Amino acid sequence: MKNTTSRRLFMRNSAFAITGLAVLTPTLTSAFTTSESPFLGYNPYAETKSDLRKDFFNGNPVVVNGIIYEIDGVTPLRNATVEVWHLSPNSCKYRHRAKLQTDENGKYEFITDFPNKEEGKSARIYFKVSNSESTYFTELALTENGAHITSDHWAKNRNLGEKLFPRKETFLGEATINFNLSV
Repeated sequence: MKNTTSRRLFMRNSAFAITGLAVLTPTLTSAFTTSESPFLGYNPYAETKSDLRKDFFNGNPVVVNGIIYEIDGVTPLRNATVEVWHLSPNSCKYRHRAKLQTDENGKYEFITDFPNKEEGKSARIYFKVSNSESTYFTELALTENGAHITSDHWAKNRNLGEKLFPRKETFLGEATINFNLSV
């Protein structure tokens, strides 16, 4: 005798499967699309690297370095995670992104291409800095003449004193920006 599934059993199992899929789909979708970042382009799955450049021979390289401090603005924060991203040159896509760790002295450094501008804004590099206790998002605005912080960054990092403001130096066409943060 052949073992066949009744139509009623098939309909019940289908209803269970559809209900389960309806319940899981928002959860699965949000797992891949929810971003805790206040800025566009954040990707929590960025690769660990310090060279974000896409074209090594053409372009406008920018080296960004600095020290991540604890909230007191004095104590360097070792092993903090620094995630960075920005618009790729001549593009509206965020293909330049990386994840870094600070060293035992709280220092980080990466090299990238000069970012493209979002409409109505100057070029920006976005940062997410985190350790076991806290997470902080900020942005660094760039122009051909210098690097600038936002008013939010100023308000949250005033404890850095003279170390707060970014410094930009240019040598042989390569810009180096020193940008310190506190978490």
